[in-house]
Amino acid sequence: MTRRQDLTSPRQGRRIGVSYDSEAFGQFAETIARYLGTARFIVIQTFIVILWIACNVAFVFLRWDPYPFILLNLAFSTQAAYAAPLILLAQNRQEIRDSSQTDNDRRVAERTQADTEFLARELAGVRLALGDVVTTEDLRDHLQELTRAIAKLTEQIHPSVGTESIDDSIDGRRAG
Repeated sequence: MTRRQDLTSPRQGRRIGVSYDSEAFGQFAETIARYLGTARFIVIQTFIVILWIACNVAFVFLRWDPYPFILLNLAFSTQAAYAAPLILLAQNRQEIRDSSQTDNDRRVAERTQADTEFLARELAGVRLALGDVVTTEDLRDHLQELTRAIAKLTEQIHPSVGTESIDDSIDGRRAG
């Protein structure tokens, strides 16, 4: 198989045409499109057109473009022929940036949603775990029951020691 028949890699031959930096040209197109869309441009263009027509109508010796103003129309046509593709190029670049930003926003939203769902599951797990935790009030009640049980047992073993003194000592500790 010869080099010409090999289609697995692109040819490395001479190119005919102009080589240019597409990024720089795209930025240039955006700059032009941004300027063409301003009120300043419209005011300047209107002023130039009024001046053009006034000079061609009023001053006989300055008539480089007499009445149907064909040269002015040619200038407008040339401007439109260049402006339209530059504006479309700028719009296409903006659309690509918007699409990229939308994809990025979608990924961030998905990550945020996943994080939120994870945190909700963790919070539910903590609530379930805390449901079985003994509170201070539960401990106090249980200790009172144990103390009374011990007092009853002590009274049965030593009848001379009353349960009132044990209850008073429990209440004294709680107050202190």
